[in-house]
This record gives sequence, C-alpha cells and structure tokens, in this order.
Amino acid sequence: MQVPIINRSHHALPQYATPLSAGVDLRANLEEPIVIAPMQRVLVPTGLFMALPAGVEAQVRPRSGLAIKHGITVLNSPGTIDADYRGEVCVILVNISTEPFTINDGERIAQLVIARHEQAEWQQTEELDETERGAGGFGHSGRN
Repeated sequence: MQVPIINRSHHALPQYATPLSAGVDLRANLEEPIVIAPMQRVLVPTGLFMALPAGVEAQVRPRSGLAIKHGITVLNSPGTIDADYRGEVCVILVNISTEPFTINDGERIAQLVIARHEQAEWQQTEELDETERGAGGFGHSGRN
C-alpha cells in the first residue's frame, strides 16, 4: 500500500525492522530532551505527516521495551490516526513508573501499525441472536 508522507523530522522515514514486522517504530523529533516525571503525560512530536487511504487507520501502540524496562507507555493505546487527519503524528506518552524518564531526540517512542477497517451500518433491532457466551464478560470464563 502506498502512503504519502512528509518527513519534517531529523530522522529517516520509519522502517519495518524485519520482513514480518507488523509495525514501524516512531521516533521523537525534539529540539531538546523531554523529562517525563512519574505519572506525568506528554505529547511527543515525530515530525511526520501522512495521508492514509480511505478504509485505513494508523494505530499508535506502546513499545514493549520502554514499557517493561521504564514504565513508559502510550496513554490512549492504541491511538488511532484517521485517514482524513493531515496534522503531525504525535504520541501521548505517560510514565507509570516511580522514576523520571528522559526522552531524547531520535529515541524510538512507539510503534505504528497500518490497519484496514470498515464502518458499520447500524441495523436497529429488539433482539440479538443467542450464543454460548451470551452476556458473559470480564472474566466470565474463569482462570483456566
């Protein structure tokens, strides 16, 4: 799929790390480092702007290494970038650890996954079909 992209960052375009990678890493595009205090959230610019095709979204997801090693995650995970958005791709990060964390220019801060989607056509009804699960949710199947 071809995706037009403008790169106003100091870095190369995002690339897939391996032939089977689902996402590309997004890098911070900063003039100076950002320190995220514990429980603080920040909006981190990437310097990237794109035009996704209709029927496609970009999902901004956390990087597992930042999450497990430093408690840094994407606050609205996954964040959705709609096909009609033309502004800069920015990432909302939050520090859920007990230590401050510094983000430096060029640091890989999140993953971006491109995914197809459909829009629903709602069909209002008074009944839904029965399933084995029914209305069970939130742990209804036990711990096994």
